Amino acid sequence: MRIDKFLKVSRLIKRRTVANEACSGGRISINGNTAKAGDKVKIGDEIEIRLGEKTLKVRVLAVEDHVGKDAASSLYEVL
Repeated sequence: MRIDKFLKVSRLIKRRTVANEACSGGRISINGNTAKAGDKVKIGDEIEIRLGEKTLKVRVLAVEDHVGKDAASSLYEVL
């Protein structure tokens, strides 16, 4: 799954366009490498999100196309 779509589905970022812009701005990294919006995410990847002064690091536990908002947090674990 694309990183921008994963960020939206997992509700780490609310809108896909915002996720896309964050990737373009170099604020998202996968396993230590700066991510582009089209980069693929797989189970076990570590994603670092830098928005403003906050940094969030998560590990991907599952990759699904559609999940309810209650189950969205089950797609990742915060490190």
